[in-house]
Amino acid sequence: MAAPGIDADRRGGDEADGASSGGALGAFRRITDGAANIAIKEPGRFFALCLDTFRAMFRWPFQWREFIEQAWFIVSVTVIPTMLVAIPFGGVLSLQVGGLIRQLGAQSYTGATAVVAIVREASPLVTSLLVAGAAGSAMCADIGSRKIREEIDAMEVLGINPLHRLVVPRMLACAFVAVFLNGLVSVVGLMGGYFFNVMLQDGTPGAYLASFNAIAQLPDLLQAELKAFVFGITAGLVAAYKGLNAKGGPKGVGDAVNQTVVITFMLLFLENFLISTLYFQFVPSKGM
Repeated sequence: MAAPGIDADRRGGDEADGASSGGALGAFRRITDGAANIAIKEPGRFFALCLDTFRAMFRWPFQWREFIEQAWFIVSVTVIPTMLVAIPFGGVLSLQVGGLIRQLGAQSYTGATAVVAIVREASPLVTSLLVAGAAGSAMCADIGSRKIREEIDAMEVLGINPLHRLVVPRMLACAFVAVFLNGLVSVVGLMGGYFFNVMLQDGTPGAYLASFNAIAQLPDLLQAELKAFVFGITAGLVAAYKGLNAKGGPKGVGDAVNQTVVITFMLLFLENFLISTLYFQFVPSKGM
């Protein structure tokens, strides 16, 4: 017969082993639940929000006042930074491309290559990054603040659809302003490229301007505007999704804003790759 002290020690050891195994199992379950939430649940909820938002677009009446206010807000926070970012973009592209083309003996095509690089790729990305970073973060903070103050719940109790009232005007305002910002970035970037090419690389102004349509074509501008429109919709939807799911008070709103910027950037680069791939498949490049 074992001593009572030995039995107590044995039972204590068994309980400790069970607790440690249960703790390890619990930690494993938390990790797997978190991975499943990121891989399956979050994309599914976001996709459901997108479908509900697109369906709410066709409800009447449209919130024109909210749309105009949000569009003006986005313009006020993005126009100046967009112009300031577009100038060095055009200058750097002009310097890099101009040096390479000069070595190849085709300096007269500097303007054409600058148009292709800026209009086709640089301007939509600059526009989308600024819309997502400046406007998207502010939209997420606004909607998240309403969420933690229970204003969204109050709207639902009153029979007001938050997607129709808040999300649709903001999403369309992002897309609408992004199209015009894309044109602004293209113009300012080409002006910056012209200045750096003519003033710093001894390029010919006439050759720079005359070579605009040597490689570039109208579909390049159209696909850039399409990119900007799609990027604006994506930024608005991600900001709305993270704002409507903000939890934990002001800290949760801050976390949602950070997640909005990161997720939007990742989606924008993926969308840019897909749209560019489809564009080159269906629209042939223009020969010199």
